[in-house]
Amino acid sequence: MKKIHPVAFFLLLLVATPTIKVSAKSNDPVKERVANMTDAEKKARVEAIKERVYEIKAMDKSNLTRAEKKALRSELKDMRKEARAVQGIYLSVGAIIIIILLLILIL
Repeated sequence: MKKIHPVAFFLLLLVATPTIKVSAKSNDPVKERVANMTDAEKKARVEAIKERVYEIKAMDKSNLTRAEKKALRSELKDMRKEARAVQGIYLSVGAIIIIILLLILIL
């Protein structure tokens, strides 16, 4: 009788666990927008992002309200995501050397 309870409990957990639907398509609007851009549009967008970042760096943020600072932070995060989607992520030579050394040690 004692063995039935753990088995029933395990089956209940197995049935009650939520399932996650994995979709093949990403729902990220930034990636979709970048995928539809041409090379010239991508270069122009990167330059626009750079200019906006320089503007934000040059701002005097001491007289901004808390909400304005939060809006600037979220704008910078969104621009960072978009810039990474446009340009991709590049590895430095040092990172590549470290990865190769770790692979050698592991294998």
